[in-house]
Amino acid sequence: MAGQSAAQIAVGFGGVAHDATQAVEVVADSLSIDQTSGRALFEGNVVILQGDLRIAAGRVEVIYSDAGATRGVDAVIASGGVLVTRGEDAAQSDEARYDIATALLNMAGDVLVTQGAITIAGDSMVIDMATGNGTVGGRVRTVLTPERQQP
Repeated sequence: MAGQSAAQIAVGFGGVAHDATQAVEVVADSLSIDQTSGRALFEGNVVILQGDLRIAAGRVEVIYSDAGATRGVDAVIASGGVLVTRGEDAAQSDEARYDIATALLNMAGDVLVTQGAITIAGDSMVIDMATGNGTVGGRVRTVLTPERQQP
């Protein structure tokens, strides 16, 4: 919208670099595979684990690469109430896309990030999982509490 005020705020997520070369484990109620397109669809209580990264959602599509004889995971697209956790940090949204090669996590739709006592809400968020740095965009909302002086 042209007149809508927009903001961005920097967010650190997970504290340390994430190793995107680790194996990706998926648990779900059901799985459909399309060999032609190189996609797998997991549905129902989906949980994805890669090292200390955990993604939970109602539905997850996994897109595989065609590199060589073995297929690697290119991207994970989650929808249906997405919850991403890493260490003490958590983020939730309507949908998310995690690109394995670039280690970028894009979240969209009612994003809420919780880092200890701090919460940040916005329309979207992009996290570089390799560095832990992220940006929340759109209409950003948070409460900033000044440090209290001890008497």
